[in-house]
Amino acid sequence: MQKPVAICDPWPRSLDLMFTASDLSRLHTLVDLVTSDERQMPADKVDRTLPEAVFVLGQTDLPRERLARAPKLKAVLNVEGNFTGNIDYDTCFERGIHVLSVSPVFTETVAEMALGMAIDLGRGITRADRDFHAGREVFGLESNADAELLFDSPVGIIGYGDLARSFRPLLKPFRCPVKVYDPWLPDHVLVAEECRPAALDEVLSTSRYIFVFATVTASNEGFLGADQFAAMQKGAKFILVSRAGVVDFDAMLDAVARGHILAATDVFPQEPMPAGHRVREIDGLLLSAHRAGALDSVFKRMGTLLLGDMELMLKGLPPVGLKRAQRETVGALRSMAVTIS
Repeated sequence: MQKPVAICDPWPRSLDLMFTASDLSRLHTLVDLVTSDERQMPADKVDRTLPEAVFVLGQTDLPRERLARAPKLKAVLNVEGNFTGNIDYDTCFERGIHVLSVSPVFTETVAEMALGMAIDLGRGITRADRDFHAGREVFGLESNADAELLFDSPVGIIGYGDLARSFRPLLKPFRCPVKVYDPWLPDHVLVAEECRPAALDEVLSTSRYIFVFATVTASNEGFLGADQFAAMQKGAKFILVSRAGVVDFDAMLDAVARGHILAATDVFPQEPMPAGHRVREIDGLLLSAHRAGALDSVFKRMGTLLLGDMELMLKGLPPVGLKRAQRETVGALRSMAVTIS
C-alpha cells in the first residue's frame, strides 16, 4: 500500500532537531517524506510534489495557485511557532485544510523563563553576580536596598493566550493578585483563571510586575509606547517574552535608561541586534537572546506533537496537540518569521 506523501521543508528547523531517533523512524513509517538537500526546498520540487502531498511540514509559501495544485492536502504543519502571511488561509479554511503550529511546545519553557526573569529583576541576582565578579560585591541588608519580593506583589499580565495560561499556575505559590488585559477574551474566562480583568491603563499603573505575553497583530503593533511606560510605577518590573513587535522598543529602552523601570526581554526587533546598539549598555535591563523556548528537549517535543496529529488526521480525526489557525484572527497576526533555531 502506497504511503501518503509529506513535503518536508522545515528550515530553519531540521528533522534531527525536531524528532528523536525513534520518532523519526515512526515518521518514515507513516509517510513518504520528500526532502531537499538545499536549505529550503526549491520551488520546482515543491510544485512537482504538491499534487500528491497530504501534508506540508514547514514554512513553504502556499498562495492560492499553489494550493490549487494540492487536491489531497490535509494539513500545513508550521514548525516555526508563528502563523505568518505566506499562506492563503482563506483557501485553506474553504477546503478544510488544517493550518497548525507547534507553538504549544514552547508554553511551559517560556513561562518558566518569565518567572525566572521576574525573580532576577526583583532580587537583583544577575546584577549582584556581575558586581561580585568585578570585585564590587556588597553583603547583607545594604545589598538589597532596591530589592523587592515577588511574594504578594501586584502582577499585571498583558495578553492571556497559551503562554499566559502556562504561566499563571507558576504564580500561585507567590500569592500575587493578578490583573489581566486581553481584549480578545471575555471576562468570565479570566475570572475562571483566578485573574481580574482590567483595562490596560489599570494594569500598567497598579502592577509591580508586568508580564507581556501578547502576540503581534495589525491593531496592537507597538501599542506599548512612551505613554504606557510613563504610566508604570517607578521601579516596576517589565518582562517581555512574547514578541518585540508589541512594544515601542526604543521607548522601553528609554524608560529603563532613565531609571523609571527595570526590564527583561527575550525578544528583539532585530535578531541578532547590531554590535554597537545601546541595548547592550543600559543598566537595569536583563537580556536573553531569544532562548526562552530553545531547549533540545522542547524541540524534540515538536516531533511528538507532529506525529500524533498526523496519525489522527490520517484516520480522519481532528488534530488535538498542535495549535490551529483561527479564521477570525489569523489574518491579523504580524509575527516575524523565524530565522534562527
